[in-house]
Amino acid sequence: MRVTGTGHASMRIDTAAGSILCDPWVNPAYFASWFPFPDNSLLDWETLGRVDYLYVSHLHRDHFDAKHLREFVSKDATVLLPEFPTSEMEDELRALGFTKFLRAPNEQVVELDGGLKIMIQALTSPTDGPIGDSSLWVEYDGVRLLNQNDARPTDLTVFAELGHVHAHLLQFSGAIWYPMVYELPQAAKTAFGKQKRERQFDRTWRYIDDLKADHVFPIAGPPCFLDDALWQFNDIHGDEGNIFPDQSVFLSEYAKVGGTNGIVLLPGSVAEVTTSGATTTHPQPVEEFFANKKAHLEEMRERKRGVIEAEKASWRHPEIDVLAGMKRRIEPLLDESIYLAKGVGGPVRFDLVGYDGSEVESIVVDFPGKEVRPYADEKVRYRFRTERALIEHLLYIDEVDWVNSLFLSCRFSAARIGQYNEFVYAFFKCLSTERLQYAEGWYDEHERAVDAEDVTLGDWVVQRRCPHLKADLTRFGIVEGDQLTCQLHGWKFDLPSGRCLTSVGHKIRATRP
Repeated sequence: MRVTGTGHASMRIDTAAGSILCDPWVNPAYFASWFPFPDNSLLDWETLGRVDYLYVSHLHRDHFDAKHLREFVSKDATVLLPEFPTSEMEDELRALGFTKFLRAPNEQVVELDGGLKIMIQALTSPTDGPIGDSSLWVEYDGVRLLNQNDARPTDLTVFAELGHVHAHLLQFSGAIWYPMVYELPQAAKTAFGKQKRERQFDRTWRYIDDLKADHVFPIAGPPCFLDDALWQFNDIHGDEGNIFPDQSVFLSEYAKVGGTNGIVLLPGSVAEVTTSGATTTHPQPVEEFFANKKAHLEEMRERKRGVIEAEKASWRHPEIDVLAGMKRRIEPLLDESIYLAKGVGGPVRFDLVGYDGSEVESIVVDFPGKEVRPYADEKVRYRFRTERALIEHLLYIDEVDWVNSLFLSCRFSAARIGQYNEFVYAFFKCLSTERLQYAEGWYDEHERAVDAEDVTLGDWVVQRRCPHLKADLTRFGIVEGDQLTCQLHGWKFDLPSGRCLTSVGHKIRATRP
């Protein structure tokens, strides 16, 4: 099995029975904030795009690059489609010209032509990507590969049971806006960022240990930030709280926990994987490339400056009445929402900075009141500050997912009183009736579900499944004193009270024996 690195979470898998292109991402994403690094735009995409199968793990725009899929991927390719709860993935791919789809039943092995086998595990929580994420398992002639990309399954047993895995490709770096955008003292940002960076690696080591593959490939990050306003997010400034460590840092940290089987793929690197080993060739020495990371980023920044400026020029739509547009988009969904509205539990304020950088219009999404209205000088627990032009653009393109656009762009600042609230972000990624109804139904089902099984962790008896996303706490739970941490997402619980310390709600059942 030949694996060609094509950047970020993208790869091309070649076997004698067929080829699969996974998650090709080349063009900037999230308001031109994220770019693939190392740069993959100079690869021979005309050739790489002539494949038998296409697999897109989910709709995040650093995995689903519509422009690139339209221009460079053969429409004769059969799409390996995860079993997601909505039809959005298929609808978007059909709009790009794809017509052949294999709808893979969840967690079931499918044999393709020539003995090539695949299995897709779809994750379907409202907090998994933009309503869904997935992983792809591939087997040919006894060689097995798991492309986990940035999916976070609670258990890899379903893959391990299919036989020993020879190549495990998974995320290790950050892919979110926390804590960089929060209006906090720099010392606090650094401390929170350091904690998150450590949790990212801990989760990665856990997955690696679960699967025990012959070879581990760090993929799906980090992006790079080429806009001058975001340049500080690149991990080149000696900030121990930076959540975007690169592949060379992965190898260094992996070595500290005994890891010796890591393989880095640059764009254009080729790994020949067999049941007995892997041979890798690179377009340039990996160590040398990352030793010159800053210079590569600076060169790339200058080369992409025009792309960024052209994107920025398209965002302003002064003809749009933002307040009226937000009312039209959001108020009907507030009327339909029960669980998400209750979960948010208060008003959310948007401070919109005008074109001149000084004028500010403040708009409140009032979840209890079920309305969008001008800010009335009241106290709010959640506040976002961003450019008015970005909201204009979201309304102009009728964007249904403001998380997979505005928030991942990091082109905003945020403040909150109290804990993180997952329902705020769940709502703003569900700005369509289809998405909202699915999310409401999911929360309704999980609200009514009774997790009766208990396990002993340390000096406590707790429910086996994490109240957040049902991770098995016998595997991911760590008890220190009276506090439990679920390492899958880093959520913490106070055991004497059962209270979640990370987010609103999600109380855990816990007693002393």
